[in-house]
Amino acid sequence: MELPVLAPPEPPKRRLPPWLKRPMPGRDDFGETRRIIEESGVATVCQEARCPNISECWAKRHATFMVLGDRCTRRCHFCSVTTAKPDPVETDEPDRLAGAIAKLDLSHVVITSVARDDLPDEGAGHFAQCVTAVHAACPTTTVEVLPADFHARAECIATLCDAQPELYNHNIETVERLTPSVRPKARYRRSLDVLRMVKERAGHIVSKSGIMVGLGETWDELLNTFRDLRDADCDVLTVGQYLAPTLGDHLPVQRFYTPAEFDALGEAARGMGFLSVASGPFVRSSYNAAEVFEETRRRLAEVRKS
Repeated sequence: MELPVLAPPEPPKRRLPPWLKRPMPGRDDFGETRRIIEESGVATVCQEARCPNISECWAKRHATFMVLGDRCTRRCHFCSVTTAKPDPVETDEPDRLAGAIAKLDLSHVVITSVARDDLPDEGAGHFAQCVTAVHAACPTTTVEVLPADFHARAECIATLCDAQPELYNHNIETVERLTPSVRPKARYRRSLDVLRMVKERAGHIVSKSGIMVGLGETWDELLNTFRDLRDADCDVLTVGQYLAPTLGDHLPVQRFYTPAEFDALGEAARGMGFLSVASGPFVRSSYNAAEVFEETRRRLAEVRKS
């Protein structure tokens, strides 16, 4: 398939293109989801990152929990999570998290966290306790973790892998050239090292990464990033449109990709050997994560049979 040539970046617009507009879903269980989350006292990335999919997901009783507090030690220029001195780690958080997941009756849950560069183990031990608590309270729930990079420290990654999450997700976020301006405290190659180390430590754990588009990258840079992720033995890829949380305090959108371009990116990624690819304007790392994980497991079973 011949890949499209990207048009030059467009100046930021206040109006979204028609494919980024959709009717609000029915309320369904939105209020019940909010009540359970508020009672648990555990933060969600749905709220803290101002996710555009919150109404849809919460109406279906889906939520992405964020452990280790809601204050991050890093300031990424695409993210709306508060950067500040974090509060002390709450030792009862794993049990409160597990209780909320049990009440929501989730078959698959994504647990993310703020970066905790202030802690000796960067929060890896607490994160692992959260995974263990969820598995104990909800034995049929599969757990997807989405931690910070832990500075690619082998002992931190091993701690979380040893808690046996079914899926380990770490987002590359953007192409190598733009990484310093998009997430200045991260390193592109370090994120690749994290994914590689996960597979070396626990090859049975599914690995996953995600990238935002619309920050000024080129098509070739995106394809090179996909190849780098495959070289790091990454199994699953998500590709979604970057939307600035605010107009003044975050990086502006340089262009809006069309649905056809997302389809082409998804096809190109599948051709590189990813087990599962989700590519679309509203795709986020944890959006429809249960369905993506089930597709991955089906593909794994097919590969093992062949």
